[in-house]
Amino acid sequence: MSARRGESGLSGILVVDKPAGMTSHDVVNRVRRATGERRVGHAGTLDPMATGILVVLVGPATRLAPFLTAAEKAYRATIVFGSQTDTDDADGRVVATAPIPDEICDPFFAAGTVAALVGSHEQIPPAFSAIKRGGEVAYVAARRGEVLEIEPRSIEIFESRLLGVDGDRAEWDVELAVSKGTYIRAIARDMGPAMGTVAHLCSLRRTRSGPLRAENAVALDTIDSSDDIRSLFSDPVAALGLDQLEISSAQLNDVTNGRRLRTQSAGQPGQLVSVVHERELLAVYEQVDGFAKPVAVIPGGVVGGSR
Repeated sequence: MSARRGESGLSGILVVDKPAGMTSHDVVNRVRRATGERRVGHAGTLDPMATGILVVLVGPATRLAPFLTAAEKAYRATIVFGSQTDTDDADGRVVATAPIPDEICDPFFAAGTVAALVGSHEQIPPAFSAIKRGGEVAYVAARRGEVLEIEPRSIEIFESRLLGVDGDRAEWDVELAVSKGTYIRAIARDMGPAMGTVAHLCSLRRTRSGPLRAENAVALDTIDSSDDIRSLFSDPVAALGLDQLEISSAQLNDVTNGRRLRTQSAGQPGQLVSVVHERELLAVYEQVDGFAKPVAVIPGGVVGGSR
């Protein structure tokens, strides 16, 4: 049977090094053009000013999005004090300025303050975000000059350390590892009042998404010029970072048809596992007492390239 229009036969994970000035949707469209595949999505939005890892899913591999979006993410960010913007980052319009306390330029004070961010927080997402309230998208309302009332969300900062202080520019370079749904812009915004001034995010680079790292990411120009897109795909099993359930040839039909599998695994009930056959990712299953049940089955499977 021939492929339907917009189906390339490709199925894989592209770890893209997003350049500044592009939206995540722009990157998805570039990959669609390069692959000829209409089923392309991403796992975790990056703002236009941000660079670094954008996990792009091609073909049936788009079914892996919920598992990759949930991954812990790490960033390098620059926070500038003394000015606040309407978007909480450097792309926005300055809406307030304030004097900068002397301790902002003290590296010892800065290091202690940044380290103290580790832990659980209630965070109010930026006014310019894709959060919906009553069917209205926050950034659409913000562009009209209206600010939606957005409820705080629980986030976790797992790691936080100071990389450097630029006293002349009143900037802190920081490294953060955070939970799904954390806005680094909001962390920067909230650092201002906490220090007795105002602040915004000056630059941002995503360096890690789960086990995927920026040093292994692919430039968009490389994708555009590649004669073998499959060679650029990442290992899907490594990308998920889940325990593996290796199945036999006799079990292939059960997985393809979404049937549960009897297992001898000691995994905890509710634990997710990658179902693998001869290095090919076929599905994600959930452990239940004595068996595993399907959560997502990938038609045709997913195989990684050389990355």
